[in-house]
Amino acid sequence: MLSMDQSAVACISLVAAFAISALSTWRLSRVPKFFSRMVDLPNERSLHAGAVPRTGGIAICAALAVACLPALTVFPLPDTSRWLGVAILLVGVVSFLDDRGDVKVRFRLAAHMAAGILLLAGGVSWTGIELPGLYWIMPNVLSWFCTLGYLVWMVNLYNFMDGMDGFAGGMAVFGFGALALLGLRGGDVGFALANGVVVAAAGGFLLHNFPPARIFLGDLGSSIMGLLAGTGSLIGVQRGLFPLWVAMLAFSPFIVDATWTLLSRLRRGECVWQAHRSHHYQRLVLAGWNQRKTVSWSYLLMAACASTAVAAPGMSVRDQGLLIAAWAIIYFLIGVKIRFAERLAGIAAP
Repeated sequence: MLSMDQSAVACISLVAAFAISALSTWRLSRVPKFFSRMVDLPNERSLHAGAVPRTGGIAICAALAVACLPALTVFPLPDTSRWLGVAILLVGVVSFLDDRGDVKVRFRLAAHMAAGILLLAGGVSWTGIELPGLYWIMPNVLSWFCTLGYLVWMVNLYNFMDGMDGFAGGMAVFGFGALALLGLRGGDVGFALANGVVVAAAGGFLLHNFPPARIFLGDLGSSIMGLLAGTGSLIGVQRGLFPLWVAMLAFSPFIVDATWTLLSRLRRGECVWQAHRSHHYQRLVLAGWNQRKTVSWSYLLMAACASTAVAAPGMSVRDQGLLIAAWAIIYFLIGVKIRFAERLAGIAAP
């Protein structure tokens, strides 16, 4: 049970995150002079038609930073928090510079890898493969490589998937919301509050990002969201709150789409770091769905993934296995549906 002080501080942090994010997003959507270069102009790879500021990440970061201050007065600071803070700063700086200009891919990737190494040094790690009825402890070297690869991929896949109004913010609300509920279920209030603050900040941002969007997250916002999703899921596993596959299920709308698209592009011999419009959500829009319809159905998928992820730890091993199989079938059918929509629209498969 929470004390009165802890309950009050938790409420203050959540309200502050939402309010600061909403107000900052509204202000930054008007493009202050200092951020005049941070505007996303439409091109042949875009889904938007006009110039939109990509300053939402600044609002998200401001909300998270301020909202965490009162929480530190009554909740203990985790050992990994300092390392996470430096990793966020590193990824944030290079992402902010990329939003203002064009940082080369190799420099961005180097910053992401350095952030992953910092988190490894701080004790964040993926130590074993856990599936229903199966657990295998990885050798240290393999564990280090898997941890680094997972963190770097989560940063980048979130960035890749931030290409439609309301999409990345919605995934944050449902994905981090699932982690927060899993934390509460496991009795870890600090973990739950940390993820709840991200949900509140994302909710404030969505007020101005839902179609038609007046502001985008930009690389700063999407990269930080990806880093927090990857780090939060690994910390939750280390604290015994859930197995990693449960966190992956919560974020699977992004993980499956981005991974499926990356592997498909590699198979076709395409340059995977160049902008494109072959993600599932982009293909639906190109096939005739408008962005509001696409993101609304995506929210339904996200809500279903988050709900089943929260329920999964309480299921039997057999039911957990059936749940994983059911979601594999669902994602296969989604791929079939997208291809069918493209055929109706007379669009060749990518």
